[in-house]
Amino acid sequence: MPDLDFAIVDADVLAFAAAPTLLFKLRVGNQPEEERIQAIMLQVQIRIEATRRGYDHRAEEQLLDLFGAPQRWGETVRSLLWTHATLNVQGFRSSTVVEVPITCTYDLEVAGTKYFHALKDGEIPLLFLFSGTIFHAPSEGAGLRVAQIPWEKEASFRLPVRLWTEMMERYFPNSAWLRVRKDVFDRLYAYKARLALPTWEDAMERLLEQHAAEAER
Repeated sequence: MPDLDFAIVDADVLAFAAAPTLLFKLRVGNQPEEERIQAIMLQVQIRIEATRRGYDHRAEEQLLDLFGAPQRWGETVRSLLWTHATLNVQGFRSSTVVEVPITCTYDLEVAGTKYFHALKDGEIPLLFLFSGTIFHAPSEGAGLRVAQIPWEKEASFRLPVRLWTEMMERYFPNSAWLRVRKDVFDRLYAYKARLALPTWEDAMERLLEQHAAEAER
């Protein structure tokens, strides 16, 4: 019966990808070492362990939308689901290292992206949870057998915030994504066209300036 262990040993940004993609290097080991693992159909759930790091005042302000006022964080800050991944691990003995590609979004309506965007330094505490099916041969000449990965198999990793920030700056330099309802977009579009403003930034800056002027009256 295979006894797998998992560890995330490194992370990097996939170069020249069509979309922002992180590559996590996953080491998979097995006991007993002489047993041949023919293949693994692996499912990975990745969670953000938000309680496992500290936050400065700026991050607290950025995370208001996600966790509420800092006075309530003892109740509201919890582990967040980030994403899922599925991959096929090829056959090996003893151990192997595979890459887990994670395509990332800069949609600030997504909880994970909100969390990452709020941080400017330090590390992001991640928890990888594993499940799936193992195809193995206990010994030479033995028939193929099938086993399930126990639910308690997991691995922790601390992703440098710098890696996320540099990746998003590479794909979306000096930019951020904002999603609005269609009717709100139509009104903003009409406002931009009516004033002959060249960019969306000009339209939003004009509105913000008007709001600030009215607030000062």
